[in-house]
Amino acid sequence: MLETIGRSGLPLTQDRAISSNSDATSAALNQKDFLTLLTAQLKNQDPLKPMDNGEFLAQMAQFSTVSGIEKVNDTLTGMASSTRDARMATATNLLGHQVLVPGNLARPDAEGAVHGVVDLATSAENVIISYSDPLSGEIFHSESLGAQQAGLVGFTWSDLPQSLRESHGAVRVSVATVDADGTQEVGPSVYARVVSARAAGYGSDDITLQIEDYGALNALEVEAFR
Repeated sequence: MLETIGRSGLPLTQDRAISSNSDATSAALNQKDFLTLLTAQLKNQDPLKPMDNGEFLAQMAQFSTVSGIEKVNDTLTGMASSTRDARMATATNLLGHQVLVPGNLARPDAEGAVHGVVDLATSAENVIISYSDPLSGEIFHSESLGAQQAGLVGFTWSDLPQSLRESHGAVRVSVATVDADGTQEVGPSVYARVVSARAAGYGSDDITLQIEDYGALNALEVEAFR
């Protein structure tokens, strides 16, 4: 008398036992486990309805596919971890350096100079850069860069008062363009110091930089640094 065969191909009693433990063991099945189950299935199959070659090959192909996907996932996980470590190392190297951020509040760098960039939408007959006290509005220094073409124009103020150099004090940078239509204010970008770097939570490789006077900035947004 033949014993009733369950969905796994094993006798019904064994099939139920396997089913009851499937949730706990499915995540731990490996190639050895699969071959053991397949051998048991072949030994206990219904002799009146044996598994055909197509079904056998389909099961082998399915396991190979799952195994391949797991290896790809492991590889991608390792690559993501390596990339995150590399980006963290890069962000750490930025500590103490200055990165370019949109804004008009700047502080002197280690050499006692203020640096920035202005992006001109059109050419200008003259570009005037002014540096002032952010609280009182007192102008410390102003300079004319002359005629400039459209695009990025860099500027530097190196002869800051000694008091600003020693205190690492902030100055407000103002940019004005002069052309046939008159004078227009243009928003600059300035170099600001990176004070810390922090990795995002688990599952993300984002690195957040804390910029002096400007707060958090994603490391991917950094376009230039000094």
